[in-house]
Amino acid sequence: MSGASDSPGRRALRRFLRHRLAVFGLVVVALFLLAAILAPWIAPADPLQTSWTAIRKPPSLEHLFGTDENGRDVLSRVLYGARASMAAGVISVSVALLIGVPIGVLAGLAGGWVDAVIARIADAMLSVPFLILAIALAAFLGPALENAMLAIAVTASPIFVRLARGMALEARATDWVEAARALGNPPWRLGLVHVLPNIIPPLLVQATLSIAEAIIAEASLSFLGLGQQPPAPSWGSMLNSAQRFLTQAPWLAVFPGLAIFLVVLAFNLMGDGLRDALDPRGERR
Repeated sequence: MSGASDSPGRRALRRFLRHRLAVFGLVVVALFLLAAILAPWIAPADPLQTSWTAIRKPPSLEHLFGTDENGRDVLSRVLYGARASMAAGVISVSVALLIGVPIGVLAGLAGGWVDAVIARIADAMLSVPFLILAIALAAFLGPALENAMLAIAVTASPIFVRLARGMALEARATDWVEAARALGNPPWRLGLVHVLPNIIPPLLVQATLSIAEAIIAEASLSFLGLGQQPPAPSWGSMLNSAQRFLTQAPWLAVFPGLAIFLVVLAFNLMGDGLRDALDPRGERR
């Protein structure tokens, strides 16, 4: 077998593809992403269009997921709601990575009082439950999807600060980083060239798992009225509206709830599969 065909990336891909639940999670995530992107073309109706003659209609051929208390098509609102949830998950975690990783690498390489201050701030933020801190920040910023995503990003960033800091501390103690430092490489080059490439696999796993948490957080904030604002569709706000009709129209809660369950489960399965695939000990399996 050639070196290219047996590269670490290809071996990790083979281990991931052998993880059936992870592949299932990848397929489900891909389907939700496609649904979010293609919602304007595949949604059977306008998600904001009301119809007073079709209030709380049960699932049928005309409305596969039924209609809500305003006569709006639930399937269309679930598809458009995927846009808010997937955007909140991906964008929030991306911003958290951009905030947390440089700060964590700086703390690990700088050491001294810089490391102590950053580590204590991160520990203090992590001591507060994730959702509680996100709700507090979102309430302070005001009700809007953009503010909810910012609150989630800030709340998730300490996780990446701690992870990047730990990996940077390990890298700082290695001979090759000491040699690079002795050659006069500045701290930013040490972090960018010698530390960051070695922490990408654990960051990728943590990011995948954090997206699932971010989607739950966005749904929770929207449920509380701090995220996507009605009448714009969001899975969380749909659940909030559905709680008044659980006995008369249970489908109003079933479909957005099922969407949250499936996409969060899929991201968690993907994260588990990535962790196994990128684990160096997998070489011996």
